[in-house]
Amino acid sequence: MKLTDEPDTALLPSGFIDLLQHEAEAEAQGIESVMEVFAAHGYERVRPPLLEFETSLLHGAGQALEEQTFRLMDPESRRMMALRPDMTTQIARIAATRLAATARPLRLSYAGSCILVGTPGREGQRQISQAGIELIGADSVEADCEVVLIAAEALEKLGVEEYSFDLSCPALVQALVGLSGYTGARRAALVHALDRKDIAAVAELGGPVASVLTALVEACGPSDAALAILETIDLPPEIRLHADRLVAVVRALHLRAPQLRLTVDPAEFRGWQYHTGICMTVFARSQREELGRGGRYQAQGEEPACGLTFRPEILLRAARPIVLRPRVYVAAEMQDSAGAARLRAEGYATVAGLDTVDDLPAEARRLNCTFIFVADELITL
Repeated sequence: MKLTDEPDTALLPSGFIDLLQHEAEAEAQGIESVMEVFAAHGYERVRPPLLEFETSLLHGAGQALEEQTFRLMDPESRRMMALRPDMTTQIARIAATRLAATARPLRLSYAGSCILVGTPGREGQRQISQAGIELIGADSVEADCEVVLIAAEALEKLGVEEYSFDLSCPALVQALVGLSGYTGARRAALVHALDRKDIAAVAELGGPVASVLTALVEACGPSDAALAILETIDLPPEIRLHADRLVAVVRALHLRAPQLRLTVDPAEFRGWQYHTGICMTVFARSQREELGRGGRYQAQGEEPACGLTFRPEILLRAARPIVLRPRVYVAAEMQDSAGAARLRAEGYATVAGLDTVDDLPAEARRLNCTFIFVADELITL
């Protein structure tokens, strides 16, 4: 066997893949469909860089992303740089700096790739796509509802079936856990019980807030039943504000979109790294993973903001199949004709024959075409 120093150029790092023709085209079309919905509601597209200085990217709310972030040295400035693991904090930076003088509320949209270090059990997802919106400078029930309803419209456009929004308020349960006074192992055990929705363990470990926390766990589920519990639960005034906001958002969504499937999980708080208010997670019956998530947070300068980010790789698996342009093989003598240009304007992809061939159907099939254009006529194979 001949030894060689040539690298295996088909080998990619763990968590990175090539998207081939149909996959890449379908993803691009799906993302643009979502972005069109965002644009129709006044969300203007921005494109932050993939790479920033570490001190900028991980500033403020970005500190919560530190463990997910790849870092490298800038060979010119010798400063540490970081690849974005999430785009939301970048949008907040743009809003606070380059768009500081722009009228509020500010509506921005974005789409692009992010690079993650990876988390245990999910090391295979190190490059992901994101597409989302951020509503910056407004703190109201109406703003929270707008983000949910626009996301729902995007799901409808893509033909996603049996989707639902799960609403939560991490600040609510975090504040209650704080009232327990527990630290260290006792607090960790209580948090773990809440994460597993283990009512018996929460009752045992909750101490002075056990009854309230168990009520929150019992409220998890369909929105109507959850509201009945949230409205009657006994909460301190400073924490009651969070519960009231959650109730108000759910009621407003029921009024504006009664067909929308809503669930409520007031005991949910794990995985929400920099969020401070109402949060939402998008699910579809056909997918085990969430299609997207978002919520309320404080942008730079403690400016109120709310947004939602879709994961296109997962979202498009739940959507109706993307219809790609039908391919037409255009005989060499016809490629500069007005007919070929007309076909492209009508939504066909024309594949030009560069040489004269004897068997046009065979050549068309070889190049994955389902039509032939010859003698100013479109022929179906």
